[in-house]
Amino acid sequence: MFRTLCDAAAVELIGRGARNERVAAAGATDLLDGPATEVSPAVRALDEGHPVHAYTGPGTEGPVQLVSVPLIGRGELYGRLLAARAHGGFSDHETATLHFAARLACMHIGHARRQAATEKIALDLQRALVAEPGRPHPNLEVASRYLPVGARALVGGDWFETVRLHFGRTLLVVGDVMGHGLEAAVDMNAYRSLLRDVASTDLAPHRVLRQLDALSAADDGRRPATCLLVRVDPARGTAVYASAGHLPPAVFSGDGPGSLLKVPVGPPLGTGVGGYEAVALPITADQTIVLYTDGLVERRGEDIDTSLARLAALRMTAGAGVSDVVDAVCSGLDAQHAEDDVAVLAARLRARTLHEATG
Repeated sequence: MFRTLCDAAAVELIGRGARNERVAAAGATDLLDGPATEVSPAVRALDEGHPVHAYTGPGTEGPVQLVSVPLIGRGELYGRLLAARAHGGFSDHETATLHFAARLACMHIGHARRQAATEKIALDLQRALVAEPGRPHPNLEVASRYLPVGARALVGGDWFETVRLHFGRTLLVVGDVMGHGLEAAVDMNAYRSLLRDVASTDLAPHRVLRQLDALSAADDGRRPATCLLVRVDPARGTAVYASAGHLPPAVFSGDGPGSLLKVPVGPPLGTGVGGYEAVALPITADQTIVLYTDGLVERRGEDIDTSLARLAALRMTAGAGVSDVVDAVCSGLDAQHAEDDVAVLAARLRARTLHEATG
């Protein structure tokens, strides 16, 4: 449209320091700038509120007709739309067309900025919630990572938590609310708060999931979520697992390959279906349990079994700490370039725990 309407066009937005930044331009853009010895007609047009000005541009044989239309949306000045013609003026119809284009631009700019603000709120909320999981018992070493897919992308509902229970036990939690955006982050916060309340009653992991499912299903507006619970009992050397539609945990021992644990999988939370089961497995001081969300392993066009096998095939360095294991998992699966948010939670018994329990 602009090629037939004018010889040059540009969009300038107000940036830092209230300075106009040219974000798009086409044609003979030198026509858009006035003589260097005076204030640019484009600036004067915007400041004075007069959309159409003519001036004699440098290197032109005659006057250059310049149209400068302020970009204003919901009372906020975004910048301006500029159009220039070296030969002949703009008709009323052509000027009206430029104003219409400016209104369309304002709509898109406003929508993009509101969307960016919403995404920032969601990302800040999610980062705040996953930055400080609860404190586990001192008899358990814990490390975690949260890697959002990108600041400009819609964040998801990935989260992790640790809940201190009676008798030296700790509940490890990883969950993922379906969907993305602010609503997913808000629902993630609701699930996390609800889980803390239910877990404080010291129910078995599968009963915790049953309660969460029933309470969440009663809220029609809440999105379903997958969740994996692991109740670690260092004194007995056992871990009890229960899953609500979540991917299986991995366990790494020494410098050998990892393994995926077979955990009974029930439906996601919020469906109201129920039917959760638990399995108790032994755990030793040289084992590291790794819980994660699907963003860590899922790759577009790849079967999930292949993705999980790649995780299990990772080998840890002998003597690696819990945090080192998390780093190795994230690095080995290239979590920095994942297509979805990644949350990883790892735990290991402190070596002195079993000795003290049996001493």
